[in-house]
Amino acid sequence: MLLHKPTTIAMCYKYLISTIAFFLLSSTIISAQSSREVVGKWNLTVQSEDGNFPAWLEVKRSGPNTMVGSYVGYEGSARPISEIHYSEQNKAYSFSIPPQWKRIDDNLKFEFKLENNQLSGTKRYEQVTLNWTGERAPDLIRDEPPSWGNPVNLLDPKLTKWIIPENNQFVMIDGVLVNRKVGGNLITTERFDDFKIHLEFRYPERSNSGLYLRGRYEIQIADNYGQKPYDQLIGSIYGHITPSVNASKKADEWQTLDVTLVGRMVTIVLNGVEVVSNQSIPGMTGGALDSNENEPGPIMIQGDHGLVEFRKIVIVPAY
Repeated sequence: MLLHKPTTIAMCYKYLISTIAFFLLSSTIISAQSSREVVGKWNLTVQSEDGNFPAWLEVKRSGPNTMVGSYVGYEGSARPISEIHYSEQNKAYSFSIPPQWKRIDDNLKFEFKLENNQLSGTKRYEQVTLNWTGERAPDLIRDEPPSWGNPVNLLDPKLTKWIIPENNQFVMIDGVLVNRKVGGNLITTERFDDFKIHLEFRYPERSNSGLYLRGRYEIQIADNYGQKPYDQLIGSIYGHITPSVNASKKADEWQTLDVTLVGRMVTIVLNGVEVVSNQSIPGMTGGALDSNENEPGPIMIQGDHGLVEFRKIVIVPAY
């Protein structure tokens, strides 16, 4: 019997190793499956004491088991997530990112679960905890090219095509829309799906404004003359798409902006130069009005950053 003991021990050892290996492999398979289920773009609705506000999350795979991503809050730009962790025990995901514009000393911490193809989770920083939910972002693919309607002039002496905010600083002076000082944002009364829009604008030195497409995607308008293209400078889809060149003029010069938006596909022409050529907008930008990407949305002119003037705003809706 003693002669067979080492063989028995070896068999037990092999069984133990194979059991551990199977467990580890099973855990890897589960984690990989979980990552596949949550991968994609998500439109979030964050609940706060001041009401609900939109946010955006993208989850991507980096290798077989690692998840990374990108996040857009109510303010600021899209920020990278170095790793999204998954707890098999809690069936929950988590990540943290440093603050951007918030004046806090702690990271923003997120935890969420995926159930019935919907996300629900929390956002925590310092002593604040906010609940949020997430829906998969729509593809917004168009099966046919649009047919264009008649041009609509959005500027009139009494600004009848705009919702005027309480802290409004926009006025019409000799046919020019002027934001005299930092104030509220102008939002059109009409909502649009696909469209083309033409603007003629100018700003003083160091000023900053923005054009929001469907109230969700900001094209940056700012004094960035001579700077290298960047996804937060003039002509960009803020935080998402970098223009191919910086075609801006110097401050106090009149400039033109032509934008075509069909589904998610956007083309931007700044001062006659095509700086973004039919690229897909990943998701919402900071300052978006809502997260309902399936629905038409208004045009919004940012007035809460700096001084700006518009002498022409004409939109051509698709039908």
